[in-house]
Amino acid sequence: MIAEGKIIEKYDTQNITDTFKIREFVIEFAENPAYPEFVKFQFAQNNCDLLDNFNVGDNVTVNFNLKGRKWTDPEGKVKYFNSLQAWKMENKSGQGNSTAPQTNDMPPANDVPPTNDVSPANDMQENDDLPF
Repeated sequence: MIAEGKIIEKYDTQNITDTFKIREFVIEFAENPAYPEFVKFQFAQNNCDLLDNFNVGDNVTVNFNLKGRKWTDPEGKVKYFNSLQAWKMENKSGQGNSTAPQTNDMPPANDVPPTNDVSPANDMQENDDLPF
């Protein structure tokens, strides 16, 4: 999937576990300029450093995967969580690098480690069971 917009926020890298890290950022997505949306994406693992090549205010194109997780809380209530996992970003403002360094154009394969913890944050890290 692809989204275009202006970077509004960049956050520091968060170490979720000893072996898993994410870095979030927000873009202003204005499909209808009268009603802009503020959409939060995340880079995971080695891709976290890609955000260093961009600044707040840059107009970018973000390539991302839509991720979703199902989690059952201790009371037995089922909850669902979504995330937008970015894997490539290009600068469209004509300033600085036009493309973030990327080893290939394919999205990262399940770079989220499995866990036995039942907390929502850790449950979102489980590997997908989709065949693709």
